[in-house]
Amino acid sequence: MIKKIFFGMLMLTLSFSITNCESGDELSSDSVFGTTVVVRDSLERWLLKSYTYPYNIDFKYKMEDIESDMDYNLVPADSAKAAKLAILIKHLWLESYDEVAGVTFTKTYVPRIIYLVGSAAYNSNNTIVLGTAAGGLKITLYLVNNLTQSWIEDPETLNHYYFKTMHHEFGHILNQKKPYDVSFKLISEASYISGNWYQSTDVQAHQRGFVSAYAQSEPNEDFVENLSIYVTYSKDQWQAILDAAGDDGKAIILKKIAIVKTYMKESWKIDLDELRDVVQRRQSEIENLDLETLK
Repeated sequence: MIKKIFFGMLMLTLSFSITNCESGDELSSDSVFGTTVVVRDSLERWLLKSYTYPYNIDFKYKMEDIESDMDYNLVPADSAKAAKLAILIKHLWLESYDEVAGVTFTKTYVPRIIYLVGSAAYNSNNTIVLGTAAGGLKITLYLVNNLTQSWIEDPETLNHYYFKTMHHEFGHILNQKKPYDVSFKLISEASYISGNWYQSTDVQAHQRGFVSAYAQSEPNEDFVENLSIYVTYSKDQWQAILDAAGDDGKAIILKKIAIVKTYMKESWKIDLDELRDVVQRRQSEIENLDLETLK
């Protein structure tokens, strides 16, 4: 019975196909490819030249439903502030990796999409999302509309809201390509507190062997927090973390950062101390950057 039904359906499909072919319909001469000329403003042309052509990055600053997390109430990024942040990201982040690891590395492993959102993404526990990485292909940055001149003149603020996030999310992307040593997860195995991380201060976290309160959430976040904080903090700021940690916390943090350094060197041929020096030097050059002109 099953064979007969299947055969009948097959004959019906063939019959329909033959009838359809003989219906006399003519193929349309219109191309399936759009021919409308895309009109781009000066920022969009600069992004093509500075991000898309050299790095194959689609830098998005206009609000798109498909790119946004609909769990949050979000607002679009201001285009003028998006332009300034795009210049800063290129100078402080992309070109830092160019300098240390080479343009080929950067072009190969950076996300294909950088998406800017004007507002913060607020969680129900009163924390905010500063950035996300999606499948190794996309990084989203929030709070773009908060980029004031006072923020631009303060590297610590820039790092807190944008560039620590960039290095943090890029660390996730690299880990997805090449996993780090599983021994890292065992160092603080019994100390991770998942979603309760925000109930601790950073100093309390330091004393427990973590470089930030958020690092206490789980091992993967712990690893990239070590990477991103080490790179974006000055030597004095890093030493302040170790001093606040006490002897026990300091020993744990140093053990973790040693694994992070080894991973970056052996997996990606990146000296983390060299990368930090380059990032710090480029931060000192911000005052000389022209953030008003797209060149």
